[in-house]
Amino acid sequence: MASRISCAQKIRLPLAACLIALAGTASAQDVIRVAGDSHKVILDNAQVRVLAVTLKPGQKAPMHSHPANVSYILSDGKLRITMADGKTVDKEPKAGTASWSEATTHAVENIGSGDFTQVQIELKNAAPVK
Repeated sequence: MASRISCAQKIRLPLAACLIALAGTASAQDVIRVAGDSHKVILDNAQVRVLAVTLKPGQKAPMHSHPANVSYILSDGKLRITMADGKTVDKEPKAGTASWSEATTHAVENIGSGDFTQVQIELKNAAPVK
């Protein structure tokens, strides 16, 4: 016996598929919303948002997004970065170094044995270089 699909079912199936596909995108939220236990805003104005970041060993910051930013590393660390496409890379930032990052979406896990700390300066409304 052939089953019949109602009009409502025909609409629900594609809608459910779209919602599942968008779930990964929707999860790339502001880091303060998804990892407020490890990321704290210490300054926020029209030009920058400055974050104090402390990740304890084994702690994770779920998938989130940042605008272009500069990070200053306060303690050595060992991090596993998972990009939005699922690729991972392990990094070992060193205390006293700074790095530049274009806008990105990623998750971070402290895979080291000690706390990892940094100051992250997210840029807002950056003017084009002349």
